[in-house]
Amino acid sequence: MKAGMQEHGDNPRISPEGAGALLFDVAGPVFDASLQERIWVFADGLRPIPGVSEVAPGMNNLMVLFDPLRLDPDRLEAHMLGQWTATEAAPAAGRLVEIPVVYGNEGSDLAEVAASKGLTVERLVAMHAAPVYSVAAVGAMPGFVYLSGLDPALALPRRAVPRMGVPEGSVIIGGAQAGIMPLTAPSGWHILGHTDFHLFDPMREPPAALRAGDRIRFVVKEIRA
Repeated sequence: MKAGMQEHGDNPRISPEGAGALLFDVAGPVFDASLQERIWVFADGLRPIPGVSEVAPGMNNLMVLFDPLRLDPDRLEAHMLGQWTATEAAPAAGRLVEIPVVYGNEGSDLAEVAASKGLTVERLVAMHAAPVYSVAAVGAMPGFVYLSGLDPALALPRRAVPRMGVPEGSVIIGGAQAGIMPLTAPSGWHILGHTDFHLFDPMREPPAALRAGDRIRFVVKEIRA
């Protein structure tokens, strides 16, 4: 682990988010996969605490929801700091899921992103589909996955003006992360293609198709340049 990341991991920041939530944050300037594995183990250790209603891992952070009538926030914070010190990273026992993608569908940003990176469309697609991504966190909207593992050469700031309706199934990149839209919603991420894989179904158990620790491989079904 890089020295800067280790420093952030050893100096977590805890902030109240209302009366019944604490945000535990160890994020540095760059996402750290080993810190994320440590977050997953840490979350598992907090779930059984009486009064804790939910723990939600984010990108190198963790939101803890609790009942302030049952659990004193100062005591919870002290417990979290102590438990974090004793927590070691461990890979999650996730599944490998292959997701077919049609790249360059109507309304995508594939050609524009390729041009901005000085790449051909075919090379951009190959670079996007090459990694095995990790589901670092699930959130922001029901079933949305934050995927780590994007080639750093493809990192791109989000759009200055978000679209108001990015379609469900859009395969997207934003900053240093990749993702898939679980439903049609506003987003400033760049659209590279589309998949028919459904991330969220409220009638399914569990509703979210993917969970933290799962691994994702994008499979090129077609390129529409």
